[in-house]
Amino acid sequence: MRRTIGVVTGDRADYGVSLPILRRIHADPALALALYVTGSHLAPAFGRTVEAIEADGMPIAERVEMLEPSDAPEGIAVSMGRGVIGFARAFARRRPDLLLVVADRFEMQAAALAALPFTIPLAHVHGGELTAGAMDDALRHALTKFSHLHFVATEAYARRVIQMGEEPWRVVVTGAPSLDTLRALPLLSPEELRARFGIRLEPPPLLVTYHPVTLEYEDASWQIGQLLAALEAADRPVVFTRTNADTGGRAVWGAIEAFAARRPSAQIVAHLGAQAYFSLMAAAAAMVGNSSSALVEAPSIGLPVVNIGTRQDGRVRAENVIDVGYRRDEILRGITAALSPEFRGRLRGLANPYGDGRASEAIVKVLKEVPLDARLIRKRFVDGTPAPRVAADTPGTVPN
Repeated sequence: MRRTIGVVTGDRADYGVSLPILRRIHADPALALALYVTGSHLAPAFGRTVEAIEADGMPIAERVEMLEPSDAPEGIAVSMGRGVIGFARAFARRRPDLLLVVADRFEMQAAALAALPFTIPLAHVHGGELTAGAMDDALRHALTKFSHLHFVATEAYARRVIQMGEEPWRVVVTGAPSLDTLRALPLLSPEELRARFGIRLEPPPLLVTYHPVTLEYEDASWQIGQLLAALEAADRPVVFTRTNADTGGRAVWGAIEAFAARRPSAQIVAHLGAQAYFSLMAAAAAMVGNSSSALVEAPSIGLPVVNIGTRQDGRVRAENVIDVGYRRDEILRGITAALSPEFRGRLRGLANPYGDGRASEAIVKVLKEVPLDARLIRKRFVDGTPAPRVAADTPGTVPN
């Protein structure tokens, strides 16, 4: 019998991370893929990106409606509750042998909580990281405690997961799966990006990916106002990407739309897909905002990054990142520094701390081979300082 691997995706960002894993699972004759699509994928306001999943040929097992029309705290909390109910009913209809969740979104938390009474083993990608400015930080650590296998991006994150009481044999350092896509996909030329998406890339624009800081949602309007004022002062072409479905997201997106409407040099792209997004990163003069992609993928492209505020506080970063506060003048100074030829020149040959683009092979190997037995399900909390991790002989091998 084939082993059924369930995978949860709630928005375009985690789908891009999961895609190389999904493709390997789908192509393996010993595995069956059960893809659970939820969150903003199913929402017209966010472009119904489920259609892109269908275009990729991924088999969708369940569509779990959970997203409320409001992004106020009550709306997000109700969305989480709806998600638990929806996933519970989905798992009752068809229980996967293993369930894979990614990173730190509230959609993943809903799936993990629903899986608990079904004793479905959970595998978690991107645990051990920190994003001190977002509620995602708490969600990620909670997912670590729900999970039975941990696929982490760096050794530092592995140590943190073990510090949380997880048994070292459960933790595998794989690197970031999104780098698999970046390594494998040919990048589109500026001419192709213009033909397919209408994006103007001459002169090279600033790529702005900015999300609400959920622990500071009451300041969202002021924060985006400061960023837009800095972009206006910089007087460079700008390409904006879509905000997440987070608390305060609609206010941020509304301000961006108003800014773009009055500035001919500003463009908005709601959904690009991984290939076009990475191609846009490669064509940009610099990246501005607070997205994890600026820290995880941008080093592999040698792209200068201006990282704003607290959302990514605590994450490992390479030398391409310039950290600034929220105020207009700080952001503007960061943009000026990032655009300097000297700074860009220092990034040639930059090593990416998140790996070399071979994570999905290691992850799928473990998902395929790990025994689904009582040892996996019955977690033991490791008190104090655990024994040193035993290095795996080959990538993706769970140490004994």
